[in-house]
Parts: sequence; structure tokens; C-alpha cells
Amino acid sequence: MAAAVIERDGLILVAQRASGVHAGKWEFPGGKVEADETPAVALAREIEEEFGVAIEVGERLAEVEFLVAGRSYLLLAYRARHRQGEYRPTVHSRLAWLPPARLATLDLTPADVPVAMLLAAPERTAGIPIRVTL
Repeated sequence: MAAAVIERDGLILVAQRASGVHAGKWEFPGGKVEADETPAVALAREIEEEFGVAIEVGERLAEVEFLVAGRSYLLLAYRARHRQGEYRPTVHSRLAWLPPARLATLDLTPADVPVAMLLAAPERTAGIPIRVTL
């Protein structure tokens, strides 16, 4: 799985899940990486499908191993930059642009919590992707 940390004017995009596992929780948008895709290609595709916008994927920030219903997953979080389009959510109930310090106060999915904490205190791991196992 891959997640985009999309920044615009010093704010970070988060989206509230409308349904499914973790419905109502906030997350950094993204999705599954298909067998023939790199994480960057998957993120660009998922953001286009879910929001109708184009992004440019940058450096990897974090890797988070987590479990859902007893199944293990790996979330790869990447910095991303908005390129074009207007955000129109198709699978999320709400969007918010927040300063990094506010992200950790949200009811985030468990896998997104370490990413939010990293963004709130980037000086601790500047330039080094973190690896977390939940």
C-alpha cells in the first residue's frame, strides 16, 4: 500500500474514510500497489481516481508495517506535490488541509499515526525514512 503526503501552502491533505475498514477515520490518501506498478505510479493513479487531480510523487518518508483482520500490510508513505486539478473526493466523505502539528490530533487510521507524528516533528528524522511496525 502507498500513501501520499500532499503538501500545499504549508498544509497537508488528509481524507476521512467514508466506508469499509476504519470508516470515519482520517488518512493520508493512497491505495494498493498493483503487481505491475511502482509505488509512485500507484499513488499517481489512486489520487487521480479518488480525487481527479494529478500529483508528482517525491521522496519516501516512512514504511509502516501493520495488521488488519490478522493480515499483514506495509504502508509506504511518500511526499507528493499537487500538479493540477481540483480535489473532488469520490471515496472519502471529507477532506481537510491541516498544518503538520494538527495531524496527530485527528482520529487517524493506525498506520497513518506514525506518519503524522513524523510530520509534526520532522527534525528528528530529517532525510531518513522511518520504519515502524505496529
